[in-house]
Amino acid sequence: MSFAKTTVFVARILAAAMLSLAAPGAAVAGSIFLTGHDPDYHASLGGNLTGAQNINNAAINFVTDPLFNPFTFGGVNKFLFVESAILVPGGHTNGVNGIIASGHIAGTDFEHHTASTLNAQLNLLGTKYNAIVVASDFGGILTAAELNILNARSADIIAFLNAGGGIYAMAESNSQAQLTTGATRFGFLPFVVTSTQFNQTEVGITVTPFGVSLGLTNADVNGNFSHNIFTGIGELAAVDIDQSGNVLTIAGRAQISIPEPGSIALLSTALLALAFGLRRRRS
Repeated sequence: MSFAKTTVFVARILAAAMLSLAAPGAAVAGSIFLTGHDPDYHASLGGNLTGAQNINNAAINFVTDPLFNPFTFGGVNKFLFVESAILVPGGHTNGVNGIIASGHIAGTDFEHHTASTLNAQLNLLGTKYNAIVVASDFGGILTAAELNILNARSADIIAFLNAGGGIYAMAESNSQAQLTTGATRFGFLPFVVTSTQFNQTEVGITVTPFGVSLGLTNADVNGNFSHNIFTGIGELAAVDIDQSGNVLTIAGRAQISIPEPGSIALLSTALLALAFGLRRRRS
């Protein structure tokens, strides 16, 4: 290929790469709710069942609100619930029970999928599902098998969010039975920075004004246990904080402009092609 043709080829690749890296329009924003609580467990087991159920419902209502979620508005009314179906280890429970205890009907309001079917179901975001709900890894039974798939499909999840979809994910601490060993916590949303596990009794936790606007109260976020804190929250807002000022829950609606792996690879290819063309011209 001549230098001139190489230059045109590279220019086209760079243009495509820059278009794919550009931030999407701000007209639609994904709804995100991430918490260090494990209300999937405590909605059916624990000292404050009502509070945990209220957290679940506030989160699910937030990420599926038809005023902000175009898929819900268009008639897509199921969410995808992600959790394993392993034999439940001590200290854990089937988190799906907490979703049901919060008033959501399996098969009607949501479908529960494990690692064996998760990849196929993620292909149906926006057509079958208006949101993703991810179980906790303690006391729910999310495992590395599910979390690794979510992390690997991060670009697809972000594209879904940028189209107006929603996601609600509960505590990922790898505590107790260590079900998510080796998997990156909340890696499907790489702009979120979390601490290592931070297990604490829910005492003295305070809901922020933003949390109050979501329908939560201090009574909802105290009385059980929580398992991680957020040390970086990006464009999201704190929903509740502990006695030391650590952020336990974050939420918000935003476009996510992180480059996808495919875009980075495309840009790299363009740069390599450009270098190759220049080298040939000089030789």
